Amino acid sequence: MSDGDEPPADDDADAPAEGPDGEPVDEETSAETADEATEETVDAEESDADETAEEKPSEDAEPDDGDDADENDADSNDDVDAEDGTDAADEADPEDEAAEDDDEETEDEADSEADVEDEGEAEDEVDTDEDTDTEEEAETEEEKADAEDGEETEEDQETEDGEEAEAEPDDGDGDTDDESESLPDTTPESLDSRLDEVEGMVDEAETEADLDEAEARLDEVEADIEAADLPEPDEDDEDEDATDPRDELETTVTGIRDAIEAERGPYAEDAVETIESAKATIEDTRWTEDGEPEVVTAVESFLDSVGEVLDESFAAEGETMTDLTAALDDVVGTIEARDLDPDDDAETVAELCAVADDLEADLADAEEWDDLSVREKLGAEGFYDVLTPENRKDFPPEWNAIKVYEKQNDPEPILHGLEMFGSEFMQGHCIESLKRMGSPEAYDAMEQRAQKRNKPPIEVLGKIGDERALDTLHDYIEGDSDPALQTVTIKAIGEIGSTDSTQAVADRLVAENDTVRSNAARALGLIGDTRAIDPLADVLADDDSNPVRASAAWALNQIGTSEALDAAREHADDRSFLVQTEAEKAEGAMTDEDSAETPA
Repeated sequence: MSDGDEPPADDDADAPAEGPDGEPVDEETSAETADEATEETVDAEESDADETAEEKPSEDAEPDDGDDADENDADSNDDVDAEDGTDAADEADPEDEAAEDDDEETEDEADSEADVEDEGEAEDEVDTDEDTDTEEEAETEEEKADAEDGEETEEDQETEDGEEAEAEPDDGDGDTDDESESLPDTTPESLDSRLDEVEGMVDEAETEADLDEAEARLDEVEADIEAADLPEPDEDDEDEDATDPRDELETTVTGIRDAIEAERGPYAEDAVETIESAKATIEDTRWTEDGEPEVVTAVESFLDSVGEVLDESFAAEGETMTDLTAALDDVVGTIEARDLDPDDDAETVAELCAVADDLEADLADAEEWDDLSVREKLGAEGFYDVLTPENRKDFPPEWNAIKVYEKQNDPEPILHGLEMFGSEFMQGHCIESLKRMGSPEAYDAMEQRAQKRNKPPIEVLGKIGDERALDTLHDYIEGDSDPALQTVTIKAIGEIGSTDSTQAVADRLVAENDTVRSNAARALGLIGDTRAIDPLADVLADDDSNPVRASAAWALNQIGTSEALDAAREHADDRSFLVQTEAEKAEGAMTDEDSAETPA
């Protein structure tokens, strides 16, 4: 029977209750039975409610909606569970329902028998009232059980919701942990351990593919090192043994990468590169008379050896350097056409590299021009051919030959000797000979040496007299830093004699050094530019140095115009003998000029 139904109260129910077998049942026993049935129903409802709460999917608790949403969902679920509990109580086990039906039948039978039996009506009424009270108490206990079940269900649901709410952030943390675990460990120790693994891979590598795999792994570790936040040494730490983990790791990476490169090969390309290098050596080297046959022998031996390796036949068409290099080109073409694999054809590749190295070694042993001494080279070029028993007087023979070439006015052998000689002694003799000769052929060599501010080459440029040198020489007479260099350079400029130098030289008439001022005056006289007359006349009149004044008078005589001579002869009674001498020369020049103008 349902919880809300009450047993019909019949005033005529005098008959005692009967059990299912029709036997009379004691009323207290009947009440106890009803109480036990009620407790079993409550237990069943609590069990169903607990199972319902446990089977409730966790999706009901949405972490994104916050704690309020969780509590609302929990309250809603509690209401549903409470209703489910009531329904569960209504839909009790079939045995409980059968017991209730039996009670109802018993009560109905008691009602029907109450009409017949009149004995103990008062007692029966009391019993009926007690029975009714018992059933009401059962219903009250059942309602309390439902309420307690609802509260327990609500507490269980809240507990589950709380656990789910706490579990969901844990899920997020779990994802983070998974992400962390998926990332490589980037401590110095772990990175060093990974490098040890790569090093082991290199040691065990047997093929190019193994080395490629090791290099790829090394690239990964290197990238992790660059991205890692590694500890840095303390700048204030005075410990000399303090190390930088990043530097140590990067050094290890470099060492492993070098080891990988060392393990690679050999390749057919290596042999080709060696042969190409040998070909360039043959073409670019100046071989001696003894060296050329040695080159021919080396190439022919190589052609035989490489032919055996490749099972081919190679030969040079002749013994000239061109024929030999053409044969090497044939070998290179054949090797490239074979497309040899470094693993599958490792033995063939190794033999090719070996015979190519032998060729290179044989060419290195062949005598080339640079292997000769200076005297051997000069002898091979005929430098000493000008020497005869009659003119062989000086030692060393190179100096003797230079003197002979100077007398012959032949600068080319001297210039060649200048390039060949390693001693400053012989180079100095060559430059002195070229200065005395003043040969234009020596300009390039002297101009190049003058760039280093060497004085002897500057003197040679003055003797050659090429105005192209002025661009360089004008820079050397500015300022007062090197009087000796200025003296030599001003003299060379005067010997060149270009009027383009007049102003640059005139500026040195006021130099601090007396020798520089004197050479500047004489250079202006050699140039002969009339624009220099007034500056020279001022020096002659005002300079404190008599040698400088004498040089100015000399320069005026060199210019030789009437104005210049007049400026010079005014000092015929000068206190300086040198100045008087130059003034008298000017006076004599003026007299001769006047005599020439007077008709006979």
